Amino acid sequence: MTPPANPHARTRVSGPYTLVEVAGEIDLATAGLVADHLDAATAVPAPDVLVDLREVEFLDCSGLRVLCRAQERAVRAGGRLRVVCDQPYLHRLLGATGLLGRFPPLTSVPGGVRNRTE
Repeated sequence: MTPPANPHARTRVSGPYTLVEVAGEIDLATAGLVADHLDAATAVPAPDVLVDLREVEFLDCSGLRVLCRAQERAVRAGGRLRVVCDQPYLHRLLGATGLLGRFPPLTSVPGGVRNRTE
């Protein structure tokens, strides 16, 4: 069951994948709101999850931990989790934490799906 949308995350199905759109500041106080959506998205067999980070203004280790846990759950279920990110600072953060290889970012959502502000 998909959790209700909140100011930091919402989920929708787009073609063959589940799109989790994340926005705002993702830190210790808000990471749980994102985790609820990622947990639901990865709770199915062979999930194909896209996490759209293009509207994220700040991401700390709490947000990275949520992404790593969700990616591990997706792989264990026979699926995958990918991130969509076009901000240089997030690319630098993923590189500095050694996660760039684990989450090679896509620059846009496949299929032309627009994010929440477009």
